[in-house]
Amino acid sequence: MKLLVCISNVPDTTTKIKLSPDGKSIDLNGIQWVINPWDELALTRALELKELAGSGIEKVSVAIVGSAEVEPTLRKALAIGADDAIRIDVNPLDAFQVASELSSFLQGNPYELVLCGIESSDYNGSMVGGMLAELMGVPSVSSVSALNIQGSTVLLSREIDGGKESISINTPMVAIIQKGIAIDPRIPSMRGIMTARTKPLTVVPSNGSSSLTKVVTNSLPVPKASCHKVDADNVSELVRLLHEEAKVI
Repeated sequence: MKLLVCISNVPDTTTKIKLSPDGKSIDLNGIQWVINPWDELALTRALELKELAGSGIEKVSVAIVGSAEVEPTLRKALAIGADDAIRIDVNPLDAFQVASELSSFLQGNPYELVLCGIESSDYNGSMVGGMLAELMGVPSVSSVSALNIQGSTVLLSREIDGGKESISINTPMVAIIQKGIAIDPRIPSMRGIMTARTKPLTVVPSNGSSSLTKVVTNSLPVPKASCHKVDADNVSELVRLLHEEAKVI
């Protein structure tokens, strides 16, 4: 069985986001890029499964849709343990374009199991995995928090209201991964970093897809007001602030 983990390149969570002067794009200067955390957990679980004795997993690949600037992120995935990497050469503008490009690649390069993070930490769209499955014409299961493989059957579980749901499904399929599927992402070792330099990284041309959405404008959150410290014994001042400034009473 071959596994493909779809990853995305997102800003590190400590990055201070700046917008372009017209507000229609993000200023990418100075951003530290990392693997999307949900995708990294999916990759961790894929590698764990491959390492199980008798797992039958032949290869774990990673794929990303992006320009050459995303290749350091792919190399990190290779250093963590992926066997090979694919970069689809286009700078995507929305989730549909990402799913369309991945779907076209998978039509000519089939994988039995495809893993996608449930969302990306930059746009939080939660759309690529479901769109990809629909475009591929295969089933998908979302919010997966546990995943095992038994022959050609994938055993999944996910949290639902008041409990857990266990699902058995045959491949090919798309599993959309949430937190809980692996405890901690793996840290690349020095040997892994050195090995990653020689692992295959294939660049695939775009299928010519276009986005279905257009950004009108972006805006940053309104800065929070400064905090007031009120002495614990000064109840009247606390009430005044809640009434006159916070306007909650």
